[in-house]
Amino acid sequence: MNRERAYAVAGSEYLKLGLILGLAFYVAFIPHQNYLYAIHVDEWVHMAYSRALMSSGNVVFAEPFSTGKVAGLSPGLEAGFHLFWGVFQCISGISWMTIFRYFPGVIFMMTVLSVYVLGRRMGFGWEAALFTCLIPTTVGIMGPAFLVPVSLGLLFIVLSVFLVFYFQTVWSYILLFIFTCFLLATHAPEAVGIVLILFPYFLLNIRGNTRHSAGVAVALLLPFFAVFPWISHMLLPTFRSLFSPQAIPTFINWPQVLEVYGYLPAGLCVLGIFLLVRRGENKDYGLALGFLALLVMLMVYIRLHYGVGIMYDRGLMYAMLMMGILAGAGLAWVRKIEFLKLPLMGKVRDSSVPHFFIRNGGNLLCAVLVVVTLVLAIPARRSEPYYHMIETEDYDAFAWVRDNVGPDYEEAVLAPWKATAFTAITGKRVYTRIHAYPMEKDYAADNFLTEGCSDSDFLRENGISIVYTAGGCNNPELLEVRDGVYLLEER
Repeated sequence: MNRERAYAVAGSEYLKLGLILGLAFYVAFIPHQNYLYAIHVDEWVHMAYSRALMSSGNVVFAEPFSTGKVAGLSPGLEAGFHLFWGVFQCISGISWMTIFRYFPGVIFMMTVLSVYVLGRRMGFGWEAALFTCLIPTTVGIMGPAFLVPVSLGLLFIVLSVFLVFYFQTVWSYILLFIFTCFLLATHAPEAVGIVLILFPYFLLNIRGNTRHSAGVAVALLLPFFAVFPWISHMLLPTFRSLFSPQAIPTFINWPQVLEVYGYLPAGLCVLGIFLLVRRGENKDYGLALGFLALLVMLMVYIRLHYGVGIMYDRGLMYAMLMMGILAGAGLAWVRKIEFLKLPLMGKVRDSSVPHFFIRNGGNLLCAVLVVVTLVLAIPARRSEPYYHMIETEDYDAFAWVRDNVGPDYEEAVLAPWKATAFTAITGKRVYTRIHAYPMEKDYAADNFLTEGCSDSDFLRENGISIVYTAGGCNNPELLEVRDGVYLLEER
């Protein structure tokens, strides 16, 4: 292979895209490298609801964690997510643990590929894809490494922006309508996020392209009116909350996000905004102003304490997605710098500086920025701490209960931190579980287990027939059927 051919291969868009997609999967797979199970508590919750929904064969089903409560598609803002993955698992036959381990990376690759398609139309495809694949995942704001609604929603945000920017047919509006309906069913904040991001572009086109603005408005807003009867009871309290100060979450804030995501991408994002505004097309303004609209929402919530908490929590992820796209615009400008045309390069041309470095200065500077970004970002992603709710011995015990303990034994007590995973794996209810922080029942369960499970009245009063503990039980009415698994004999 001659030198020109080697340069052509090295500069190939498809080679870069392939490497970037591989990096995207790796970044999403980092928390799963040495762990075989779902990680975030929300993942276990979604698994439990998906299993319960498919087991019932009905849109109304028993709440999987506790007795006497009813769940279903109508009241749940994430019910569509449970239905989607429940149907997918039934059709594919792929195990739940495989889905939660590998599919976050697959979805993230699709998101990055969509960013590439959008960015390429705008002149910065692989650059935008590169910075998008560095979106971090934390236990606070979550992210692409977890199989949660916000991760799936990022893909549809990009696809929706691409549709609105580059298609103006009836079919494109119908597809945008379907996307919005899907997001409302899986995670409503994503649908609100799309409206917020596209609102500036809608305004920019009202005078020059009224038909397109009207089509976009109908496609985005009609789904909200369609589901209004089902979510009206939630919308009114949400609307009222906009006019009262809210408690600001302490687990994550915008400066921390900048530190985690990286100051270099943030700087290139600012440069990208400046360059897009300077270029001056409606799509450029729309992309920049859509990001600024997100920032305004976040700053109002952070500084003035007005807004909706979930939009702040998930809006951080939308903002990082937009930052990645805009940073790609900044990096593309750096790559295209023609050093030979700069005013100060006259003396350099006559100096001893090799002509190759002058001629390819933009590419070389771009390469340096990419290397520095990756050197800083990859170790940061690898060092991010994640909790594990269960270990292998817990999973083996829960799987044994699922396969060997019949329906006569319906409710269990175990360490509240592990209880969510227990229900997700076994399909059996639990006395209590910790989701965000301990409650009174969690302390009661811990006391019961710490005291050797000796209180049989506690079991009978609460309808508990299964006990799981590694500490052993000192109760003649409990029969140990497997290491750590006990069944109440007299019920």
